[in-house]
Amino acid sequence: MKNKTTAGILALFLGGLGVHRFYLGQTGLGILYLVFCWTFIPAIVALIDGIIFLTQSEASFNQKYNQGRQPEGTRLDVADELRKLNDLKMQGVLTEAEFQYRKAQLLGLR
Repeated sequence: MKNKTTAGILALFLGGLGVHRFYLGQTGLGILYLVFCWTFIPAIVALIDGIIFLTQSEASFNQKYNQGRQPEGTRLDVADELRKLNDLKMQGVLTEAEFQYRKAQLLGLR
């Protein structure tokens, strides 16, 4: 699983050679950076890439570069979340429609 901080640091320090693109599995872009590294244009683009990687949210980075997977420690326990939603419905905080909508979101049906 790719780490956004690692990608950002690689982009800032070795980005002119495309190392961050190789790390992210984008071999074609990495080779393109290598071919044009003598122009320093890839270094400028890599600086921008590094800033983007370091400032974007973890979820956004994972969606784009990790096929939407979350790190092991941050996965939601769906059963616990469903229990919490049910408790909110029983307390009258959520309507039946809201409960069904959020349940479908949790189960990946929406």
